[in-house]
Amino acid sequence: MAGHTPQMSVEEFETIAHAAPKTVTLESLGGRVGVKKGMDGDRSTIVSWLVRRCMQSRPELDLYYGRGLRVDAYGQSRARPDAVLAPEAHFAGHGEWSDPDGALMVVEVTSYDPDTDRWDRHEKPGVYGQAGIPLYFLIDRDSRTLKVHTHPDRQVGGYRDVRVARFGETVALPEPVGIELDTEILKTYVR
Repeated sequence: MAGHTPQMSVEEFETIAHAAPKTVTLESLGGRVGVKKGMDGDRSTIVSWLVRRCMQSRPELDLYYGRGLRVDAYGQSRARPDAVLAPEAHFAGHGEWSDPDGALMVVEVTSYDPDTDRWDRHEKPGVYGQAGIPLYFLIDRDSRTLKVHTHPDRQVGGYRDVRVARFGETVALPEPVGIELDTEILKTYVR
């Protein structure tokens, strides 16, 4: 993301994002604006599956859908992860965009579009790590893998450790999340 001129200021982006129809989700990473593809049935089912697992294992936490976060080291990027895990009612009283402090994990489920590779697999780990979010959980439907990014690097961006599992394996989301997931069912939610 370094070495490019931002398309617009953060303030301009927030104005446009706020005015966009509810059917359009906009994000801005490092000054680049992107349109996040809407949820298809399988993608939203995966998020619902994860909500149930989190609530069963950690009822004192909430898994927020589409929560707007100010991310990267300087809070200049704006992302809407598919889900954000945080303490119960953590974002109550917040506006459209929140600081990531208190977020324990962000989750992205890949969509079937050309921007998924650039945004979900490459740029988002960088900004989420810079923001200091403890875990980035990528559910990658194309490769049928689950990537658990841990130990954020606020200086460089990204995460120092990435563990990869295949759909069907048991995945441990380490502390501060502390949840173990049986992912066999995810095999049925891919093309």
